[in-house]
Amino acid sequence: MARRRRQTEVFSMSFLDCMSCGFGAVILFFMIINAQVAQTSEPMQPNLYDQSKKLEVEVLDKRKSLVLEKNNIRELQEDNIQSDNEIERILILLEKLKAELKKYDEDSIAKIQRIEKLKSDIKRLEDEKERLLALEKQFNSGRKVRSYTGEGDRQYLTGLKVGGERILILVDSSASMLDRKIINILRRRNMSDEVKLRSPKWRQAIASVDWLSAQFPRDSKFQMYTFNNETKPVLKGSDGIWLEVGDGQQLDEAIRNLRRTIPQEGTNMKSALAVINQLNPRPDNVILLVDGLPTMNQSKTDRGMITGQERLRYHYEAEAEVPSGIPVNILLYPMEGDYNAAIAYWLLAYRTGGSFMSISKDWP
Repeated sequence: MARRRRQTEVFSMSFLDCMSCGFGAVILFFMIINAQVAQTSEPMQPNLYDQSKKLEVEVLDKRKSLVLEKNNIRELQEDNIQSDNEIERILILLEKLKAELKKYDEDSIAKIQRIEKLKSDIKRLEDEKERLLALEKQFNSGRKVRSYTGEGDRQYLTGLKVGGERILILVDSSASMLDRKIINILRRRNMSDEVKLRSPKWRQAIASVDWLSAQFPRDSKFQMYTFNNETKPVLKGSDGIWLEVGDGQQLDEAIRNLRRTIPQEGTNMKSALAVINQLNPRPDNVILLVDGLPTMNQSKTDRGMITGQERLRYHYEAEAEVPSGIPVNILLYPMEGDYNAAIAYWLLAYRTGGSFMSISKDWP
C-alpha cells in the first residue's frame, strides 16, 4: 500500500516565530536608535536657532553697511564731478589771467619805450628852446614894458616863447584852480569869494600871468581871456580886439581885473581854444595856463560825474579848434588824480610847435 505523501506547509509555526522575533528585534533596535538620536539632537536645536538668528542679524548689518557704503560712494562720485568742474573752471580762469598778464606786459613794455622816446624828445626840445630863448633875450633886451620881481628875483622859465606880434593868453578860471587837492577844492568852493581869491593856487596863476606880461615886447599886441564853462575877455568890451602893449596901461588893467576874477564852474577847453579862430588876424603865439583836462564841451551840462576817457575825448575835441601853424605854449599847474593831463598837453604843445611847462609850487 502506498504511503500518503506528507503535505508541506509553507508558513509553519517556527517560521512565524522567527519572523516575529526578527520583527521585534528590529522594532527594539529602532527604538534604541531613536532614543539615542533624541538624546543627541534635542539639546543641539536651541544652539542652532540662536546661531541662525545671529547670522540673520549679521547679514542685515552687512546689508545696511553695504547700502551706506553705496551712498557714500555715490556722494564721493558727485563730489568728484563737482571738483572736476571747479578745476576746469579754475584752469580756464588761469588761462585768461595768463593772457591778460601777457598783454599787460606787452603794453607796459610799449609804454616804457614811448616814455623813453618822449623823454628824449623833451630833452632835445628843451635844448633847442634854450638856444632860441638866449637869442630872443638878446633881441628883446631893453624892450620890456613891465617888470616883475618874484621872491629872490627868480626870473627863470627855460624854453618858453613869450614874444610875437600878437600874443593870446588863456587862463583857466574854473573851480579846480582853487587848490591842488580835490577835497580842498570842494571845501573852498563853498567858502566866501574873499577866501577863493586868496587861494594859493589861483594867486600863483595870476602871478604867472604877471610875470609873462612883463616879458611882452613893447611893439606887440595882446589879448587875455579867462575860461571856465564860458570864455570871456579879461577887459570887458575887448572881445575879438587886439590890445596894444604900448605903455602898459591896458596890460596893467587886465592884470587888475584878473586878480578880481573868482574861480568857479567847470572847464570848457573847446570854447577857449575856439577864440584863436575868432581873432582877426589870428595870434602868432598862444599861452595856455591850465591845471587839468576839460570836464565839459559846452557851456551847460547836467552831468554830475565824468570819466577820465570822456575828459580825454573833450580834450581832443578842443584840440581840433587849434589851426595849424600856431604854437600853443602850455603852463600846467598840479592837480590831484589827473594823470592823463601831462601827456595830453605835452602832445598838444609838441604838435603845434609850442612848449610845455609843469609849474612848481614856488614859481614865479
